Amino acid sequence: MFTGLIVETGELLALERTGGSARLTVRAPTVGPAAGIGDSIAVNGCCLTVTARDGETLSFDLLAETLRLTNLGELNPGAHVNLEPALAATGKLGGHFVQGHVDATAEVLDFSPHGQDHRLEIALPPESAQYVVFKGSIAVDGISLTVAEVRERSFVCWIIPHTHEVTNLRERRKGECVNLEFDLLAKYVERIVALRR
Repeated sequence: MFTGLIVETGELLALERTGGSARLTVRAPTVGPAAGIGDSIAVNGCCLTVTARDGETLSFDLLAETLRLTNLGELNPGAHVNLEPALAATGKLGGHFVQGHVDATAEVLDFSPHGQDHRLEIALPPESAQYVVFKGSIAVDGISLTVAEVRERSFVCWIIPHTHEVTNLRERRKGECVNLEFDLLAKYVERIVALRR
């Protein structure tokens, strides 16, 4: 379980493909030294298992399914990824409940400065529109954000300067894809209601 509060942005060192799978290697000066083999770390919002560690360098094995359902396979060396270790039982829940299970990828339609803040508009997959509500929570590349506006085919979040500075949003451009994880509670409610019909 995660909270969507990014601890650091790690630098992608390599994405080595072998058949349909891959190995992702990241330099993580803050998260890396404290991580152990088998630890869960959210990388751009995708829960991955540390399979190798060398100081501040972490490696993760990616299944074909992970490459298909996330934006991790599109990354190039030098790119920055959002990193968050799993929430400790004594940790603070400052964002919202995030599982690290990416539901969809979606295109950035607008990411523009407005004074000190940034307006982030993301395409809304029609099959997932019911999970996005005004002032609801959503994880974008693992970042816990609040939905400020729901449009017919997109949604908008406003990014404060701190979030822009400490996450990889500072590198995002229009046309790129981001990982989305919709609110866990909304998915459970939908399932319960469907079963009671």
